[in-house]
Amino acid sequence: MAVTTDQVVLNEWVACGWHGQVPMGQSYDTVIFGQEICVSRKGAEEYEVAVIEENGATGRTLPVQVRYTCIFTTLGNPTRPLPVIAEFDEDDRRIIGCGSVGVRTSPYRIIENFLDMAHFSFVHTNVLGAPDQTEVLAYKTEHRKDVDEIWALDCKFYQPAASTASAGGQMTDYVYRVMSPFSVMLYKNVFGDPARNDAICLFVQPMAETECLAYMPMALVDEISTPEGIIDFQQGIFLQDRIILENQRPTLLPLDPTIELPTRADASSIAFRRWLKAMNLQFGIYEKQAA
Repeated sequence: MAVTTDQVVLNEWVACGWHGQVPMGQSYDTVIFGQEICVSRKGAEEYEVAVIEENGATGRTLPVQVRYTCIFTTLGNPTRPLPVIAEFDEDDRRIIGCGSVGVRTSPYRIIENFLDMAHFSFVHTNVLGAPDQTEVLAYKTEHRKDVDEIWALDCKFYQPAASTASAGGQMTDYVYRVMSPFSVMLYKNVFGDPARNDAICLFVQPMAETECLAYMPMALVDEISTPEGIIDFQQGIFLQDRIILENQRPTLLPLDPTIELPTRADASSIAFRRWLKAMNLQFGIYEKQAA
């Protein structure tokens, strides 16, 4: 597995594990962008991440941060900080790490699927969408240049069972926030408390161009559900998505709009792809072959 030379992605913070997945004093090996790394737990919230050289020796140490139940590192020099997600610092929230799922596709396909409401009624039938209510209502997107993030606002979709805390169907309000090419989140209204939003994140670890791990931390206003119930619900949703993601072709993400034609419901995808194209990414991108 070759290490990418795409400096744009090498300069990004990416998740490389769950906080607490190994006991203190132990370590595990994993991969980001084709580079093998070793993650060692040195203390309660202290980790060391180091490159593993081709001969198996431990090489240079990498920057590391522990936030949102995940361990983050970078192979380069980050041009953006880790995002601020204030909900994870609110004392009355349930902070749940919902495990990781391996997916054989481009990391951007995973981000894009997270943004897509149009599949709810067909892939997550009678949970996130109803078969007789499939319309994606018009919403707006914006590029917030001060933080270089893509936001989708005023998103609404009818959901028969929006979460484990839902007592019935509801029109759910969403705000989507793409924080980097490998991190996205949504804010959705809390059942029974319209003044607050749940915060649900997706952090993608790109092991190779078409091999990823997806981590799903959540900051919820939910005093009813058990942690096991929340994790089972979220894992079940993502495993349904994985079937679709691993069958999409091409596996890499095309940025040429003539290859995959968007619809009105794809406004967030259009904004996301334009944003990626402006970065001049090479890793994980499908290039149309000349005739």
